[in-house]
Amino acid sequence: MKHWRFKRRHISEAIVKFFMLLSFLLVAASLISILWTILSKGLPALSWEMVSQTPKGGYYLGKEGGILNAIVGSLLLAGGATLIALVISLPIALFLETYVMKTRWARYVRLTMDILWGIPSIVYGAFGFTLMLSLGMRASLLGGIIVLALLEIPIMTRAMDEVIRLVPEELSHASLALGASKLETALKVTIRQMMPGIITATLLAFGRGIGDAASVLFTAGYTDRIPTSLSSPTASLPLAIYFQLGTPYPEVQQRAYASALILTLIVLAVSLGSRLISARLSKYINK
Repeated sequence: MKHWRFKRRHISEAIVKFFMLLSFLLVAASLISILWTILSKGLPALSWEMVSQTPKGGYYLGKEGGILNAIVGSLLLAGGATLIALVISLPIALFLETYVMKTRWARYVRLTMDILWGIPSIVYGAFGFTLMLSLGMRASLLGGIIVLALLEIPIMTRAMDEVIRLVPEELSHASLALGASKLETALKVTIRQMMPGIITATLLAFGRGIGDAASVLFTAGYTDRIPTSLSSPTASLPLAIYFQLGTPYPEVQQRAYASALILTLIVLAVSLGSRLISARLSKYINK
């Protein structure tokens, strides 16, 4: 009987390992396939002209120009939205763990954030468009930033909330025992300990924002020019890819894959940067 139970455990473990390996291979194969498609089709069309110039007359007919307007627009949209989301998300996460903790209200807030995280980005875009119409606003950089910030807030808040839970409770208790208030403990102890997590959550939200197309389609608009103010319409890389793939010209379609390659490189650089910064800051954290 014992031998059979021992053998059954080994069989179950082998089955679980098989499915884990299969899942890894599927994910890795999907990633390699996507990267290979983008590289093979986009790299031949990638040039300095494409990243250093804005579209000229007839660009979408296969003539000269580049997508500098979309690159700058995406960085402005995602950067501004991430800054606003950070200013809002960090206090929410600290408040949840410092004051309300495991109360019913904390569970409601976390549930709300989870629901907001799961809402499709096109819904955020439609909401932002309706709000802009009621306020008399036009499609602009400011409108795109606000909607992207709403999209990023639940992502950033929940990520920071999970990071705060990993902070040793002994550190907070020691700080309180020495006479510090809860606010002082949160600002001087908790934030210091969760700094790598803050950076990771911030850059995760940035990557989500810079790659979103649906929410900025109605709110930021599109233009061949680099925005000069918050009220100017703004191009973005996801929409540039969409518009270029929608043309019947093979040259322009190939540029769409080059635009996708640029967007992928930006997200990759952000991911690697967050890993590097988090690894360096982790050296100064008490575990």
